[in-house]
Amino acid sequence: MDASIIALIIVGIAIIFFVTEIVPLPVTALGAAFAMAIFGVISFGDAIAGFGHDVPMILLGSLIMGEALLETGAANKFGAGIIKAVGTNQRVFTTVVVIITSLLSAFMSNTVLVATMMPVVAAAAAASGGKITKKYTYMAIGIAANMGGSLTLISTSTNLLGQAILLESGAQGMSFFDLTLGSLPRVIFIALFYFTIGQKIQEKVFNFPEPVSEGDALQGNTRNVPQHKMWLTIAIFVLMVVGFVTSIWTLGTVAMVAALLCISFRCISAKEAFKRIDWSSVLLVVGSLGFATGLERSGAGALIAETAIGFLGEDISAFALLVIFTILAVVMANLMSSTATISILGPIGVFMFITLGYEPRMLIMALVWSINLAFATPIGTPPITITLAGGYRFSDYIKVGGGLVIVCTVLTIVMYPIIFGLF
Repeated sequence: MDASIIALIIVGIAIIFFVTEIVPLPVTALGAAFAMAIFGVISFGDAIAGFGHDVPMILLGSLIMGEALLETGAANKFGAGIIKAVGTNQRVFTTVVVIITSLLSAFMSNTVLVATMMPVVAAAAAASGGKITKKYTYMAIGIAANMGGSLTLISTSTNLLGQAILLESGAQGMSFFDLTLGSLPRVIFIALFYFTIGQKIQEKVFNFPEPVSEGDALQGNTRNVPQHKMWLTIAIFVLMVVGFVTSIWTLGTVAMVAALLCISFRCISAKEAFKRIDWSSVLLVVGSLGFATGLERSGAGALIAETAIGFLGEDISAFALLVIFTILAVVMANLMSSTATISILGPIGVFMFITLGYEPRMLIMALVWSINLAFATPIGTPPITITLAGGYRFSDYIKVGGGLVIVCTVLTIVMYPIIFGLF
């Protein structure tokens, strides 16, 4: 049987597994990569080549750096300081928290950030005498983290997976701040929403009692961590960002050096760092790299792209394609895992853009922006899922997040001609 047909069969099975999540996503990605090797589509070396790729190193280093910030109390101290300065006006409080969360999530895991901010907010709510509530803040934090998650290349594993797909295809990758311009208008809109009509909408929709739990206390202050370790961690974090911006080394090298410095200076122990790493995200990236290699080497990716182009027409513009993939990505990301969404759409879209002579980097950037709009439901991405602790119902995300997703999708599409010069 032709290698491209074998690869297509593997792709079809993988898509079913990605959508249904019958098995964990990393198992699907790695399984698809190894299946392509077993059936002779690619070599076994190609199937595991992702372990030596720069992108998993970026992810590993950034995750360890984020955990070190959390372990030393740097993240909590910063969050608590912001809250102390803001006061207890719910509208102002929510707006400032949204802005801070958006900016911080540009440089650290948005899931870790939401998990850090929620207990800080809970403590502020407990101390405010009811003036600040969790139910009016938690969802906003999750949405802000998603928005900030598309400000820079390292913010989420979805961004890095998109970068890996680009590099594996031989196309030009994204630089550290390539995503920023397309994300800023959305961050500003979300902040303005919560500063203006957001609070009234929340008061109308969230018609349930404030959730109460035994863990409503500021976490992080119970750790007896020396102050110098906290400041050392902050210094390493700043140096990491400088390294990313200046491109002194590859991004993976910069991230791993920062992580190794944190461990070497005991800002976080090696045992704790490796225990807390989201290994499933790392393995998903590695498996997807092998999966993408199989699509390319077998010709299956080109075959899918050519079939889609035959349906849409060879004269379809880059802008029209971006709009189609944007709508697909937004819908899929709100109904299934964000990483699964880019794993399915990324390779196919890249092949289509290359075949038509368009810059594939545009497609991956559009997918990243679109997939980070997964807050119309609580099931698409972990930063949103964990905000369910605010007592929200599924319909609450649709009522509040759904409208925001529609507006942000329009903002995203409007920015394409400006960013990519599609006039």
